[in-house]
Amino acid sequence: MQNARDARTAGGESSIENSIESTQRSGRPEATRQTIKWVVYSLLVVNWGYYIFDDWRVAQHTLSAGDGLLEYLNAYATSLDELAWFAMLFLFEAETYWLSDDQMSRFLRFSFVGLRFTCYAFLAHTVYAYVFNYFELVNAPLLHHVASVCDLSDQAFSFVRNLAYTSIDTANCGSLSNAGALFQIGGDSVVSDAAGVAELKFLYAVDIEDALVWLSVVLTIEFVVLLQERGISEGPLINACNYLTFGLYGVLVCNALIWFWKGHYVYGWDQLLWIGGFAAIEMNLSEWRDELNEEAAAA
Repeated sequence: MQNARDARTAGGESSIENSIESTQRSGRPEATRQTIKWVVYSLLVVNWGYYIFDDWRVAQHTLSAGDGLLEYLNAYATSLDELAWFAMLFLFEAETYWLSDDQMSRFLRFSFVGLRFTCYAFLAHTVYAYVFNYFELVNAPLLHHVASVCDLSDQAFSFVRNLAYTSIDTANCGSLSNAGALFQIGGDSVVSDAAGVAELKFLYAVDIEDALVWLSVVLTIEFVVLLQERGISEGPLINACNYLTFGLYGVLVCNALIWFWKGHYVYGWDQLLWIGGFAAIEMNLSEWRDELNEEAAAA
């Protein structure tokens, strides 16, 4: 890619030297930007650790000994999704900041393509898992033989409300729900009342919409990278992509506010961090465009 990155990597210099030169050219603002970027990336890794624990915690209620690989993949969909997004972030960071055309060998290009397709497979699986969970709720059967939550006490059943799972026992059953009608979630030993099912449908719908919006963000960035690799740094296509990503980030911020409203503060915080992570990629693209324009003006 004969572009802005080449200016940072002329002469085949190492990526460490490139970062030093970039910082020297841009001064303190560039150093501050890089520091903030890596703080955001580090916080995202910490959040990933939380998601692994959270998926494991929920799996104690939703998985059984007879479940197969697909059930386990669905149970850990969020953790796998985060891992795929880390890989995508790494790819974009490498393509828009670290590497020049000279450093992009044939092997490295094919490796990036393979990793990118693997990431998209995991991200597509996440959408599938969210849709699967949603339709499990749509088809949740009514437990006709159960008159109250206490009828399921000490039988390895769990009650779910607002994504919080509670094992049902004689001490807590009366406080979980006063409803007489209970629904079984999928084939698991998990139940909820009508209000709980409706709330879960709403949250799963937000999950599906959020996953699709993030896919739209990353595909838009892919398209911008493709344009800038061909020396296109301005014009209607670039402008349209900028407006589109601005709108998509607005939707993602609204989703973060929904999770804050529902008391899922880590989810909301994680969403804002990921927006910050991809905002760093957007800044890389903007800097790349500026250098492409400078090269065009000097030509």
